[in-house]
Amino acid sequence: MTTELLVLAVAVVLVGLVVAFLLRRRFLLSGLGAVTMWLRPTGSPRWSVGVAWYGGDSLLWYRALSLSVRPQQRLCRAEFQVQGRRRAGARDVALPEDVVVLSCNTAAGPRELAMDTSTVTGFLSWLESAPPVR
Repeated sequence: MTTELLVLAVAVVLVGLVVAFLLRRRFLLSGLGAVTMWLRPTGSPRWSVGVAWYGGDSLLWYRALSLSVRPQQRLCRAEFQVQGRRRAGARDVALPEDVVVLSCNTAAGPRELAMDTSTVTGFLSWLESAPPVR
């Protein structure tokens, strides 16, 4: 009887975690300006997939495989510069073939962002529409 209750409790917890994960992802992707974006610090071999919200004065990036409701990266638009643009190559094994990689300088250090080609235009428009820094 106790092992049956223990198995049932574990199953309920697992189902609860899956539901929380799916609800978090749905919430993150439902916002205006929310896109799937890969991020890595320059020089790091590892890409991390997540959901990014850009709007207002900052880009908020949330790791996809997490239950946290706080962004893992917050990049200020005024301190953000795109240095280069390229297609995903052979060294970008974790990325789909049809993404564009942007090399960027941020206040937090150099970063690479990867996103679908359809997302790049909107992202760059948002970035360039920032008010002038005084």
